[in-house]
Amino acid sequence: MRYFKRATLLLIVLSSLVLLLSGCEDPPVINLENARQALRLAETAGALRYAEIIYRDAEQLVNTGWMEMAKQNGRLAPFRDYENADSILSMALRRANEARQKAIDSIETARSSSVADLTELNGELKEWNEALNGSLVNFNVRDDWQRARLNLDMAEKLMANGEFDEAKISMIKARNLLKQVGAALESHQEDESRQISVWRRWVSQTLEQSRATNSYAVIVDKVAHKTYLIKGGRLIHTYDSELGYNSARQKLFSGDAATPEGMYRVVKENNRSKFYRALLIDYPNGSDKKRFAENKRKGVISKRARIGGWIEIHGEGGKNRDWTEGCVALTNKEMDHIMQFVSVGTPVTIVRKSDQWP
Repeated sequence: MRYFKRATLLLIVLSSLVLLLSGCEDPPVINLENARQALRLAETAGALRYAEIIYRDAEQLVNTGWMEMAKQNGRLAPFRDYENADSILSMALRRANEARQKAIDSIETARSSSVADLTELNGELKEWNEALNGSLVNFNVRDDWQRARLNLDMAEKLMANGEFDEAKISMIKARNLLKQVGAALESHQEDESRQISVWRRWVSQTLEQSRATNSYAVIVDKVAHKTYLIKGGRLIHTYDSELGYNSARQKLFSGDAATPEGMYRVVKENNRSKFYRALLIDYPNGSDKKRFAENKRKGVISKRARIGGWIEIHGEGGKNRDWTEGCVALTNKEMDHIMQFVSVGTPVTIVRKSDQWP
């Protein structure tokens, strides 16, 4: 009996010693690896860009949890306690997953927003292009439109690479350029509204003079891209016309590539022009010189600007685009035709728009 009690006591002591030496917990190695893997997934998802604060928080928690685990590993087994390390690493896992999800959500929001903005801006780009195609060429406005298109093309490429912030910057640039296009076209329309009565008067006077003298006259409608041959106040022939490549406005100075607007006369016939045949008109006339001086005084144009000259109706047209330096271009066949009737002294009236005639 005494032997049995001693054996039982010895067994209890040995069991307690084994438990003390082995410790009561295992280190949370799996939690550490899970947290690290979650960080890698978060980084791949774009958390460093779209959820950096949460990502850095999770990263710090992983490091803290790992250090706490290492600290416990350095203790004797009976005194190890991994509860705090386990708690920290569990929190790190949650924060890493949170960073990953926020990155995914942010990217999807950015993608949806970018797609909507790009669709809207491409629609505006198309509308302004139609407006530009239906009006005279304004070189600066067309250049703004082209730059807007290039920015939208760049935005689309950036979006395809997931670079939505950069795409947004390109779209902002495009939007601002399209605003400039709209403002310029609005200004152009306002100028037309102010000048339309003047152009009507010029056309009316040209027709009346032709009618009164039963003589020939020429009227050029810039918007319509038409040149009209008049006899006795009546339209007898219409020619397609090509103009200066920047003809949306009145000519301001030499080199602006705008076709002038005014009442002129033919001052010279040239049958050996570099543009086949040509009729030189008397630009600048008195009104042009007065406007030029006033624009200089107001600072509209440079004080070093020159008024220019040598505006003709000439051949080599038929390109289906405005390309001259300010002249009116017809095909060579049409030049042969018009020069049968027009000579030195023939009135040539150029208007931006003739809305009541022919």
